Amino acid sequence: MREFLEKVIRAGRARLAVSDVSVRLAIAAVAIAAVGILIGYWISSGRHAALVSTASAAIEPQSNGTRRILYYRNAMNPSDTSPVPKKDSMGMDYVPVYSDEVSKAPGSFHLSTEKIQRAGVLTGAVKRMLMVDHVRASGTVAADESKEAILNARFDGFIDKLYVSTTGAVVRAGQPLARVWIQSPEVLVKEADLVGSLQTKATDQAQLAINILRQYGVPQSVIAEIERTGEPTRTIPIMAPFNGTVMEKPAVEGMHFAAGDMLFKTADLSKVWVMAQVSERDLAGLKPGQTAKITFRDNPGQSFEGEVAFIYPDVNPDTRTTQVRIVVANPKGDLRVGEYADVRIDAPISPEPVLAVPESAIMDDGTHQMAFLALPGGTFEARKVRVGARANGYDEILSGLNEGDRIVTSGNFLIDAESNLQTAVQTMSGASK
Repeated sequence: MREFLEKVIRAGRARLAVSDVSVRLAIAAVAIAAVGILIGYWISSGRHAALVSTASAAIEPQSNGTRRILYYRNAMNPSDTSPVPKKDSMGMDYVPVYSDEVSKAPGSFHLSTEKIQRAGVLTGAVKRMLMVDHVRASGTVAADESKEAILNARFDGFIDKLYVSTTGAVVRAGQPLARVWIQSPEVLVKEADLVGSLQTKATDQAQLAINILRQYGVPQSVIAEIERTGEPTRTIPIMAPFNGTVMEKPAVEGMHFAAGDMLFKTADLSKVWVMAQVSERDLAGLKPGQTAKITFRDNPGQSFEGEVAFIYPDVNPDTRTTQVRIVVANPKGDLRVGEYADVRIDAPISPEPVLAVPESAIMDDGTHQMAFLALPGGTFEARKVRVGARANGYDEILSGLNEGDRIVTSGNFLIDAESNLQTAVQTMSGASK
């Protein structure tokens, strides 16, 4: 009996254990189902919020802190805009356009400080200045034609003695160059007439003979010697008429010469000419008296100053240039005839200062000229201007700007692009309204 009761008790306990496990499993299944329901609800709620956020972004442009984004534009095509962030076909992000970058005033626009700095925009003041055009040309050194002298024989004879036997020698006025032997009987006859007139005290005849001897080139010192000694002479010296340099010397000792033959050619090189070849397009501003700066290849570090003396009246049909004569002092003889020269002539555009801006400040499309006025607070305004003369990197302003105005001198292309973009956006906004 006792054994039977123990078996019944053990069987009951086993049944209770099985029942307890079933209960526990049921509770776990219910909990898992509840968690799943919560997770599903949370996921669906998040997706709905994201969809709502995206829809809101599509309807209303975003804001960035205190700056409100109006729209986004294609960096490569500013006319391509979008109300939401996106990428173009090349994967580049659209650029945000903020409300403070679009000016409400007609013809003006705003740029942020970051854009101004990134584009390297520089500004400068419109001012009055004396505009000087630097006309550049090439040239060569030439002797001053007014200081050249050719010593021609005025009678027949022979070179008895050369006192200056080389070209390039520097001579003084009145210095003997050669001694010649007189062959022409006309000169000898006049010497005899002078001697006879002196002996008979025929003053008029003597003076007539002296004048004729001077015309034959007989020096005054030789005439005085004939008057003193009462004897004619067969040899006379040839004198240098000016200070200068012997440029040519056909004379050789023992050479026979006839009347009219050149014996020496001299030139005073204390002042020389630089013959500049100036392009015909630069001739309008040139005038005699203007200053020229000249450098030479043998010493480029040294410059010489000269003065425009004459502008020749003809234009070379092959080179389309005109010769301009510049007088340059050459006291030390450093400048050589035929030497190549680089010339810069300072040619004032006007006698009085004019309103001028740097060339980089002007946007020129071939028909109109425009400059960008820099206003306070990063605002810029496009101004049509009328440009006059151009010289040395500056443009004369005839109208459109006033003295003291600040204008953009660098970064104009970015300013121009931004101006066109904002004008187009304002136009489209006005049309849509």
